[in-house]
Amino acid sequence: MHSQPATSAPPSAKQLASLRKALAAEHSPRGPALAFGIAELDDRLVYRGLDRHGLHEIAAASGALGDDAAATLFAAGIAARLAALGEAQVLWALTRFDLYAPGLEQAGLGPDRMVYAQGSKDTDVLAMAEDGLRDGSLACVIAEVRSADRTATRRLQLAASDGRTAMLLYRRHRSKGSCPLATPSSAMTRWRIGCRPSERLGMPGVGRGRWLVELMRQRGGNPFSLELEACDETGSLALPAPIADRAIAAGRAASHAA
Repeated sequence: MHSQPATSAPPSAKQLASLRKALAAEHSPRGPALAFGIAELDDRLVYRGLDRHGLHEIAAASGALGDDAAATLFAAGIAARLAALGEAQVLWALTRFDLYAPGLEQAGLGPDRMVYAQGSKDTDVLAMAEDGLRDGSLACVIAEVRSADRTATRRLQLAASDGRTAMLLYRRHRSKGSCPLATPSSAMTRWRIGCRPSERLGMPGVGRGRWLVELMRQRGGNPFSLELEACDETGSLALPAPIADRAIAAGRAASHAA
């Protein structure tokens, strides 16, 4: 006598509805885009900017302090420009408060635009971020975590879409030699930021910082990398002068040829 194979119960209506909602969030029409204002960057993005109703991930190129600071300021610059659009505040959730406020202000994100939330572990931070997104009144939400699985990022993407609020997930390095962006994610874009030598000045001093900005993944588009000057007091990036000069010259040549 042969036993009948066990069969699993069909999913409930609630489970099916939840799955449909999650899938719809991953493939829903995009929100308005936040352009960087740099053609060489915006032209390579599928939506010519960052989806303001989506999840975007950021990581430092290494665990070094300089790269960590560059990635933090990259996120701060995006948040500053989003806050300026609607005169709204930014929620920054984290487990350890080690932010350098004067540095954030130099990237355009002053204390009057910030609300901080601290949790004891990553799951607390992710929960606070999700609540902030669903509130719908914030310019954007930034959360710093060391671990977030595919389910967690899917929930953040869904909450960002529902709340029409941008979500910036800063993935901190967990171990030396491993990239935080190696794990699967539902993010619209995934960025890796690292330091580069600044421009040499004709006098003693330190020039404007430079970063290697790498788009590791974008939904529906290709990865790329660009060397850019760090955020200014408005949160804006810029092309290094020689690259910008070449771009202007190429534009003039094209207009003369026409």
